[in-house]
Amino acid sequence: MSSGSAGHVGCTTHRPHSETPGRASGGTGGARGRTFLRTADGVRIDCRYEPARTPEAGSPGSTGGGPEDVPVFVVAHGFTGDVDRPHLRRVARALTRHGAVLTFSFRGHGASGGRSTVGDREVLDLAAAVGRARELGHTRVVTVGFSMGGSVVLRHAALGSGAPGEALPGAAGPDAVVSVSAPARWFYRGTAPMRRLHWLVTRPEGRLVGRYGLRTRIHHRGWDPVPLSPVQAVPRIAPTPLLIVHGDRDGYFPLDHPRMLAAAAGEQGELWIEPGMGHAENAASEELVHRIGDWAVARAG
Repeated sequence: MSSGSAGHVGCTTHRPHSETPGRASGGTGGARGRTFLRTADGVRIDCRYEPARTPEAGSPGSTGGGPEDVPVFVVAHGFTGDVDRPHLRRVARALTRHGAVLTFSFRGHGASGGRSTVGDREVLDLAAAVGRARELGHTRVVTVGFSMGGSVVLRHAALGSGAPGEALPGAAGPDAVVSVSAPARWFYRGTAPMRRLHWLVTRPEGRLVGRYGLRTRIHHRGWDPVPLSPVQAVPRIAPTPLLIVHGDRDGYFPLDHPRMLAAAAGEQGELWIEPGMGHAENAASEELVHRIGDWAVARAG
């Protein structure tokens, strides 16, 4: 996929927004705040790191200690999201009760460079973010992805384990994976929201709407070759623990998608069908995010 190592991380001192907090000493790894990462194919990715909010001393679930003692959640947003979107910030705040959190904007989104390939080369963005989390000293990394990000965390975990036909050189895989509202297969057009999304991605006028209306710059080229699909990726993730979460009111992907993923995962995967939940991070309640955090901390070793 690239000539460089997908786990290589380069940092710059440029700040993407004036309100961005500067680097500060203290906190897990002493690297609180915003920076840019550089992916294996040279794209600059906007990244934000937040240390764990340690509960009161002596309380259950205390996350005190250095980075080697604290899990880190690397959170991958959905299509048209970015690191500053309110729903992603809400998810990140909730997860800091369970560990440190690293959020980032996929290529073509927000202040990141490049153009979106809608789930293909985004695996290199996630690899750079996971590499950064390891660089900060965290020995337990949990990837949590929503919608497009949910498909990316599945493929990243599969490629990190050496999936045939594709490679993610230099990537250290996650210790647990959580995929929320992800598709099971590519090119799905069975719902009205997905038909609109395909128009956005495949038509020149749609890509203009994406750029100027949704702050998302979409690549005009189609996939060549077509990447490993989520349902093909899932069996290759084992023995890494996998949680699949899906709402029963998801307007994008009906319940056959999570059920296909869970069937492909077998005993290694766990499926939660959430009553009343819609799609992705916008629909994830704080209570659900805390349950995900509890599951991940228990499974990540």
